[in-house]
Amino acid sequence: MIDAKPIKFCGSSLDDLREFPLLARRDAGHQLDQVQRGREPDDWKPMNTVGQGVREIRIRDTSGAFRIVYLAKLADAVYVLHCFQKKTQRTSKADLDLATKRYRELKEVKR
Repeated sequence: MIDAKPIKFCGSSLDDLREFPLLARRDAGHQLDQVQRGREPDDWKPMNTVGQGVREIRIRDTSGAFRIVYLAKLADAVYVLHCFQKKTQRTSKADLDLATKRYRELKEVKR
């Protein structure tokens, strides 16, 4: 069995995740646990526009669509860059910009 990587939340991502409705929050916890153990989340897509190796977990709930943008390719931890509720078909520029900014800041710290 693979030891679970720790999760590190960037910026306000933990507070943002805590704002999800209960069922979406539970699903998010399960999906992040999968990632920590080296498995794939149930529904995800690559987010190469944010950065190399960045992925987005997609959660659908009766309350709407929720997203968790994360980076798991680093050996020390799973980094959650951004958590948000998706309001439209396309991911908003503000959400993409924030995730990209946190990705760049993480890369600088890791140098």
